[in-house]
Amino acid sequence: MAAQSPRSTLVLIDFINDIVHPDGKLAGKGYADFIGRHGTLDKVATLLAHVRSKGIPPIHVRIGFSPDYKEQPLGSPLFGHAGKLGALKLGSWGTEFHPLAAPVDGEAVMAKHRVNAFVGTPLDVILRTRGVTEVVVAGCSTDVGVQTTARMAHDLDYACTVIGDCCAAPKDEDHEQTLRMLAKVARVTTLAEYIATP
Repeated sequence: MAAQSPRSTLVLIDFINDIVHPDGKLAGKGYADFIGRHGTLDKVATLLAHVRSKGIPPIHVRIGFSPDYKEQPLGSPLFGHAGKLGALKLGSWGTEFHPLAAPVDGEAVMAKHRVNAFVGTPLDVILRTRGVTEVVVAGCSTDVGVQTTARMAHDLDYACTVIGDCCAAPKDEDHEQTLRMLAKVARVTTLAEYIATP
């Protein structure tokens, strides 16, 4: 589908300070290093400027838990220690969007409590209300939030595009392997290719 189609919506996943900022509580996981080496956030800023110029409304999704962590899955290898670390707490600096990936007034913002942006959120309802047929995904991390969201989009019968160089993972090999696997259920492209789509 054409990049400027009104039936296409960009979903940005987890570009929050705790994950992508060097001072974030989860920065040691490798995300901030990957982003710094690949210039991911600068590319995301360019992507946002592009879709906004085309009238495509982005949706910003962030992982986060209430201050009492009542939604935290204690048995999760990913999130089981968030409370002890004071990480991913909604209302804190850590769950604010990085300035290069931040929403502007009027753009949809939602919190999720699991890796998949569709689980426990109104994302599907918003997409269907808007008449969206294609979901364009970018986010952190490629191998978790992006992968699960893209696969769910596919299974919910949306066309799905993943902009690979606007995604980040803890390791280059995780990122590259995930993009290869996602090519089975999504169109995997680059920012330059996406912008060049007529």
